[in-house]
Amino acid sequence: MFSNFFRPKNLSQKMIRVIFVIYFCVACLITGIQFLTEYLKTQDSILTELKQLEETVRGPVSTSLWQYDDKQLDVLIDGLVTMPIIEGVDIKDTQGNTIVYKRLYRLDSEPFSMFDTTADLSWTLNGKNIALGTMTLYSSSKVVLDRVWFGFVLIAITAIIKLSVLFGLFIWAFNRYLALPLKELMSQVDEVQLSHTLNKRITLSNFENNELNQLQEHMNTMLTRMEKDRQRLLNDEKTKREWLEKAVTERTAELQMLNEKLKDIAAKDSLTGVLNRGNFFETAQHLFLLSQRQQSPASFILMDLDHFKRINDTYGHFIGDHVLIHFMQTIQGLLRKSDLIGRVGGEEFALFLPNAGIDEAYEIANKIRQAIKASTVEIDGKKVTYTVSQGIEAIGPEDHSIVQLYKRADVKLYQAKDKGRDCVEI
Repeated sequence: MFSNFFRPKNLSQKMIRVIFVIYFCVACLITGIQFLTEYLKTQDSILTELKQLEETVRGPVSTSLWQYDDKQLDVLIDGLVTMPIIEGVDIKDTQGNTIVYKRLYRLDSEPFSMFDTTADLSWTLNGKNIALGTMTLYSSSKVVLDRVWFGFVLIAITAIIKLSVLFGLFIWAFNRYLALPLKELMSQVDEVQLSHTLNKRITLSNFENNELNQLQEHMNTMLTRMEKDRQRLLNDEKTKREWLEKAVTERTAELQMLNEKLKDIAAKDSLTGVLNRGNFFETAQHLFLLSQRQQSPASFILMDLDHFKRINDTYGHFIGDHVLIHFMQTIQGLLRKSDLIGRVGGEEFALFLPNAGIDEAYEIANKIRQAIKASTVEIDGKKVTYTVSQGIEAIGPEDHSIVQLYKRADVKLYQAKDKGRDCVEI
């Protein structure tokens, strides 16, 4: 408690210390003035008593001096120094020579303050006033303090009581109207800071209309504005997030479409739109393995347009490309949805026919051959006819790769070529 008083850690304790020190100094000053006033008043009273006493004994002392009655003078002086207010008596003749010197204190313990009253001694003879000397009566601060000591004690006790009572009342009032409301305000401010929302408001238990309640209203107004700003920022953030999510979704869809296109471009032949060589063999290998696991029949047809170089040389590559496109458009109407077709060379195409034995494959190949032979390509006023040779192989139990079928079908294709082209070799 005392360490907190001398080394305060917060504003309220500092204010208490400062106000207490100021009040203590003012109380000490007022008490000191009261002590001094009482001392001076008592000293004046003692001086008055000294003068009255001096007037009382002036006549007997003058008589003793005139009659040279030293014994009577000593009795008078002894009687004077027994008075409570007398600390010493001096009697001197007209030349200043000391006749009587009497002190109640020792010289080494003289009071710190002495005061006196001096009166002339004289004797009247035949109407003439004859000077005999002077008489000085001394008193001291010790006499004054002895007389005012009780008053001093009363003043000190009164000052201590007033200081204690007023300081206690001040502490109570300070805690009641300032310290406790401030502590409650700080506690509620901490609760608002620790809360996850700004909906909480400060509500002090003290309903008096003072500065603290005005501060509470200002802080609540500030919290309301902060809540509105926070809600506005959240709405703006939500709008931005929704816009961003929409933009990301649209961009993702665009990228997916682009990836599909790129994947399609990478997988298909750009001229005819069927699978390119690599993708055809990769897909055909999967179908090949599936047919083996299911122990279902499957066939492979390798097709090559007859004399295609001659078509390019005669009509040009532009027409040659259209012949390839025409070939694919013609045979696609003859294939099943499960059949796989790919361009494996310049004018060379391949078919993988799941669930199709050698006879069914031959039937399809022959339909292709007949359809191609009966069709005509008309471009730029030119009519082009062409034929196709085909080699067929069916999957066997010893096969373990689509490449094996391709190689055997290629041999059959060359056999078809050797037989005059426009035929199917199995």
